[in-house]
Amino acid sequence: MCLGLVFCNAQETIDSTSDNDSSKIVKLQPYQPIPKKSGLYSAILPGLGQIYNHQVWKVPVIYLGLGIAAYYINDNLTNYQTYRHAYISRIANPNYKDNFTNIYSSSQLQQLQSDYNKYLDLSVLYTVIGYGLQVMDAITSAHLKNFDISRDISLHVSPVVNTKGAGLGLVLKF
Repeated sequence: MCLGLVFCNAQETIDSTSDNDSSKIVKLQPYQPIPKKSGLYSAILPGLGQIYNHQVWKVPVIYLGLGIAAYYINDNLTNYQTYRHAYISRIANPNYKDNFTNIYSSSQLQQLQSDYNKYLDLSVLYTVIGYGLQVMDAITSAHLKNFDISRDISLHVSPVVNTKGAGLGLVLKF
């Protein structure tokens, strides 16, 4: 029996050949997550789709990436605002004294402001790409959860002779 959506390990199927209760055979089928549900869970809360797919080890990796992204977004935003404030203050009042008075000229402050604006935009872009990748990972993992990777799968080309003539045949062995 499953006690929830996320923590079911296997699905039960009952195969009965007669109406007698003693002849019921319970077969456990491997857990197969639904890809749409997995993607939706992962889109709502990052890592929830991976938990639904029983790949809990990926959740710390996802949140580590989100933490690093949040750090860089915050750092680039702070630096952008600092240099922007200093540049605007210098333009409004050329005699304005700030922390960068003897270090940077007005044109250098403008360049630093522009650079950190670009870094901020890239940080946000990479965060959105990472968010999309974790959703795609949840969907792909749900599709491939029970993919058969045994050595018994093979494809062979062999000659075929029948009443109409000879030819080549493809033999797919499972």
